[in-house]
Amino acid sequence: MAVNKVILIGNVGKDPEVKYFDDNNAVANFSLATSERGFKAANGTEVPERTEWHNIVCWRGLAKIAEQFVKKGSQIYIEGKIRTRSYDDKNGVKRYVTEVYADSLELLGRRGDSQSSADSPSGRQQSSAPSSSSPSVDTSEETDDLPF
Repeated sequence: MAVNKVILIGNVGKDPEVKYFDDNNAVANFSLATSERGFKAANGTEVPERTEWHNIVCWRGLAKIAEQFVKKGSQIYIEGKIRTRSYDDKNGVKRYVTEVYADSLELLGRRGDSQSSADSPSGRQQSSAPSSSSPSVDTSEETDDLPF
């Protein structure tokens, strides 16, 4: 069975864009940058640092948490699933978008921010979290086939 689960740690590129629907459900979208350090290969070749940008999508309670606590520059941990969708642009050309649908997120800190822990929740936030005032810890027991 193939699983498309992904774990990312990176810095938020822009404040989340949040939209609310008639039933008070919400969706938040933001970009997340992850980087691989540069290095020098054994043959002397310099390999530069590489940054990847990921489109993150949070739904319902997790979207409300992202709206309240996730800001540009925040360092966060994301667990989610990779989803690809397509659409036809205004010229009729089919375009593809790859996104990470977040199942949980954890606020790790902010670049250059000495914000006290009283100002932000601790613990991992899950999409089923009812509100930001009562952070939940991810206690789900998942089995996987990884040897470590």
